[in-house]
Parts: sequence; structure tokens; C-alpha cells
Amino acid sequence: MRRPSSFLSALSRRTVLGLMSGAMLAATAAGAAAETVKVGIMSGEDEAVWQVVTQEAAKAGLTVETVAFSDYVQPNEALANGELQANAFQHQPYLDAQVQQHGYDIVPVGYTLVQPIGLYSRKHKSVAEIPEGGSIGIPNDPSNAGRALNLLAAQGLLKLREGAGILATAIDVEENPKNLEIRELDAGIVGRSIDDLDAGVVNTDWALKSGIDPAKERIAQEPLENNPYRNFIAVRGADKDAPWVKTLVAAYQTDAVKAALNDAYKGTTLPAW
Repeated sequence: MRRPSSFLSALSRRTVLGLMSGAMLAATAAGAAAETVKVGIMSGEDEAVWQVVTQEAAKAGLTVETVAFSDYVQPNEALANGELQANAFQHQPYLDAQVQQHGYDIVPVGYTLVQPIGLYSRKHKSVAEIPEGGSIGIPNDPSNAGRALNLLAAQGLLKLREGAGILATAIDVEENPKNLEIRELDAGIVGRSIDDLDAGVVNTDWALKSGIDPAKERIAQEPLENNPYRNFIAVRGADKDAPWVKTLVAAYQTDAVKAALNDAYKGTTLPAW
């Protein structure tokens, strides 16, 4: 029996409405699945790198908002307090020291870059030229102080006690043949004090911020092989398996970001993945 045209019209309307409803539900579900994450980074060169990361993440449906900091203390505080979903500025020895000091539940989820720490000088062209009683600045935070002292030891300027390790401190110095004055300063101050020092051990990012020219003023640097100071993206322990974490890491570990690292840091910073 043939159905009335009014019945077919009603059926067509129900079909269309059903399809529209399904599409709207699908769109809503997709919207609910979309993520926006705030990531703490260091101000300066890293901001240019993260512009590229943000673009790469957007291709995968992840919105990244960066929050720039000017010191190494605040990004972990903000992450632990829930003001950020991730940060990207530190290496494992620094995080270990922070966890020990503050009890943070923060874990690494993907490598980003490595910046070999260097010994810089505007007064001397080589390590051998550093004079008796000369002054050398080093960072005063536990992880970078140990890193600096190990670099000075590798250059023969100091001898550390056996087993001092990567968190060596000034009390681990057993021999100081040139009677060098080791000045412990904030990591951001060492580079700015380079004119007042015979030499200074400066993190790469702070060296660039301080106007130091690595190509002309670096007289030594730590080796890259087996380097424990690879930086990484970190998140709270509760978030380490969240889907957006993999997306964020994948957005960083791209050829586009490799190129951005080279451009922003003038070849002094290398991909760590």
C-alpha cells in the first residue's frame, strides 16, 4: 500500500533531524575532547621555539598556551599548584633537587633540548690563562653548581673528592692548585657579572640573555656524550598518562622545532630526543 506523501515528508524530516542531531553530538564530543594546556617556559629564546611547538600542536587539535618565567624556581611551583599543566625548562638533576626540597610530584614525559654548560671569559682566551687567585663565578643552585664544579674539575682547575658526583658542592673541592676564588651566584647573575670575573660557568640560555658570544667567549664546555642534563617536558604525576601529554611531546619532537632551536639559540642548543 502506498504511503501518503505527508507520511513520507514526516519521515524525511525525522531522518534529517536525526542526522543533524547525530552530527551535533559528534561535534560536541569532539569539542569536549579538545584540550587546552598551559605550559611554563623560560622567557627569551625559548618563546620563539614554543611558537613553533604551539603551531605543531594545533595541527593535532591541542591548544597550547605558554607562560614565560624569568627564573628557575617559579615554573615548578606553578605546576605543582595547578596553575600550569606542564613545564619545559629543566633537566633531571635540577628536578631531583626540587623534589627532594619541596616534595613535588612532578615527572618527565619527553626530552626537548640539551644545552652544554660552558666556561666563559672576556679576559682570557684559554683555561690555561686563568691566573693564580683568579675569580670564577658558578651558579648557586645545587644541580648547576655541581655541574659547574665538574666542568672546572674536567679542565684541571679543581679536584673533587671521589664520589662527589653531579651534585658536588664547594665542600667537595679537595684541591685548588691555583687558589681560585669560587663565587657562587644566582644562575641569572653569573653571565651578567662576566666583566668582573676571570671566568664564569654559565648556562647557555643565560649566556645568550647576558649578551655573551659563545663562539668568541666560551673557553670550555662540558661533553655531550652521556650528558645527564637533557631538558624535558614535565607534568604532575597524575597527568603523565593523559592523552594530551603524548600530543604535546610529539609536537615538540619535530623537524620544525629542530630548526627553531638552531635559529633561536644560534647553534648552541641541540635537540635531546
